[in-house]
Amino acid sequence: MISPETSIDTFKELLDNAVLSWGLIACGGAQVSKLIFELVVKKQWRPAVLFETGGMPSSHSSLVTGTAAGVGLELGFSHPAFALATTVAFVVMYDASGIRRAAGLTAERVNELIENNPNLLNKLPLKENLGHKRMEVLIGSLFGPTIALPGIIFIGSPLDFCELLGLFSG
Repeated sequence: MISPETSIDTFKELLDNAVLSWGLIACGGAQVSKLIFELVVKKQWRPAVLFETGGMPSSHSSLVTGTAAGVGLELGFSHPAFALATTVAFVVMYDASGIRRAAGLTAERVNELIENNPNLLNKLPLKENLGHKRMEVLIGSLFGPTIALPGIIFIGSPLDFCELLGLFSG
């Protein structure tokens, strides 16, 4: 059984992980920016975009590049953990702009077939916006480090911030 002290210590350790925290903040920021992009570019207020995949910018790319940059900053850019984080980032970005995008384009064609076949009209359409255009991935990959690195350097971890506010004591 886990003691309450262990749970609190584990929670504090998670709060002290600046790399994870700022990677997630970059991901969330990219997701929120999709809402702003929809409003400014497409002139639509669609809060549902906050929970959708695809679109500008890629929040997954922001997450993995922000986290990889944070690992490099914390451990050094020659550290094997940075190499691993960067490799995972490239796989995620390749998947977003290649495989997931191709699946979305295929879904678009299948949906056209369903629309044009009266026997299939009662079938639910497939989700088409699965992946990203290369520009969406590129912008997301730049957004991640742009948010994560200054956050790590100037604010630190959420635990650092909470201690600054007096919510936790060292």
